[in-house]
Amino acid sequence: MQKTHDHKALWLVAPALLLVALTAVIPLMTVVNYSVQDTFGNNQFFWVGAEWYREILRSDRFHAAFLRQIAFSTTILAIEIPLGLAIALSMPKKGLGVSVCLVLMALPLLIPWNVVGTIWQIFARVDIGLLGHTLNGLGIDFNYTQNAGAAWATLIIMDVWHWTSLVVLLCYAGLVAIPPAYYQAARIDGASRWAVFRYIELPKMSRVLLIAVLLRFMDSFMIYTEPFVVTGGGPGNATTFLSVDLVKMAIGQFDLGPAAAMSVIYFLIVILVSWAFYTIMTREDFEPSGGAR
Repeated sequence: MQKTHDHKALWLVAPALLLVALTAVIPLMTVVNYSVQDTFGNNQFFWVGAEWYREILRSDRFHAAFLRQIAFSTTILAIEIPLGLAIALSMPKKGLGVSVCLVLMALPLLIPWNVVGTIWQIFARVDIGLLGHTLNGLGIDFNYTQNAGAAWATLIIMDVWHWTSLVVLLCYAGLVAIPPAYYQAARIDGASRWAVFRYIELPKMSRVLLIAVLLRFMDSFMIYTEPFVVTGGGPGNATTFLSVDLVKMAIGQFDLGPAAAMSVIYFLIVILVSWAFYTIMTREDFEPSGGAR
């Protein structure tokens, strides 16, 4: 008897596929089309092939922006992942304190990105900002509009304040999902607090930490609104990350071809690095287990 297949379920998925095509695939194909052509206006385009890609990859400007982006994302991950994990471990597991802590952790995530940039732009100003005025009153030369170190510190502290809460909430969700039987067995065996963290909590949270690392890497690597509002890429080009440089090229200079090529390269970098993170952090799940002795 021939088996019949019911494809009615595909109609339920069709709206989602159509939405993805309209919001992601079609714009991406448009950018790819621009990246292999040149224009002199009047909606006239000329095929140039991979010329813009070669120009971007050989550009010192692109290399400098890429290194700044890598430095920023690495710093953010090195601070926010351990800090978020430490805060999640110190949060209460039951009682009224749980609700209070969760609400406090969620508050920074509710603030729009442009508002966060505006808040820290004013907060770090030397003349009227509480942070900038206080630091300069203590004899610390802090001016994010003139000093590259101060600009970097402002952006890093701002991002840590805004996004560490996400890591905290993810880690806390992983912690409360651990069955109590593991902790009971650890108490019976007399395990230390470090042993409980090392052999119970950390392995059980590996998936959650993977999600936190991937989300924070992608967000920090594609950050645009906050540095644009706070520093505008300055002083000089000190905080001109890939996203800021891309917007300057596309809108400021109206170089559509090079900007489109840079967008495609940018997209591929994010995809490849995220894939590398995922592969490295889940490698043990695909390794064959040792045979019995």
